[in-house]
Amino acid sequence: MRVGLTGGIASGKSTVSSILRELGAVVIDADQIAREVVAKGTPGLAAVVAAFGPQMLTPEGELDRPRMGALVFADEAKRRTLEGIVHPLVFERYAELEAAAPTDAIVVHDIPLLVESGRAAEFDAVIVVDAPEELQLERMVRDRGWTEADGRSRIAAQATREQRRAVATYLIENTGTREDLRRKVVEVFERLSRPA
Repeated sequence: MRVGLTGGIASGKSTVSSILRELGAVVIDADQIAREVVAKGTPGLAAVVAAFGPQMLTPEGELDRPRMGALVFADEAKRRTLEGIVHPLVFERYAELEAAAPTDAIVVHDIPLLVESGRAAEFDAVIVVDAPEELQLERMVRDRGWTEADGRSRIAAQATREQRRAVATYLIENTGTREDLRRKVVEVFERLSRPA
């Protein structure tokens, strides 16, 4: 069973992901893999340096993420070049992790930009974690120390709540306590464990 998991920034998706892992799901985290494939000493990092130059490295020889982000988010062609290097490596790693999962496993693909990448149809089910924008902003300011303006710009750069909700097989509203959230996740996991 292949499940896509997504949600807007500060919706609680990472918490849902960790609860699913506790319940026994095999969780494949897109962001974590994207970091792994360009870690120090990898062929991925060597390819990035070949394309963008050694100034993209920190003094410790790791990818300078803020510098790379500033470069590629200001230049569409450079962003596509970076994606051309990183995405095939990420998909290769995905395939390895999925192949290693037990055949009866619920494999959850934690993909923040699932809707934006148009990949919802690839999964047997899609879980969308949702929270009202004002609650997302409150969490970003309180938990991440961001300004409200930073939070609003991040929300604006992602798919809308309506777009995410439209692809949901299971919608988890995260507006209550952590215990409320856990109860909802357990409910969804139980339904995934015994498909109709």
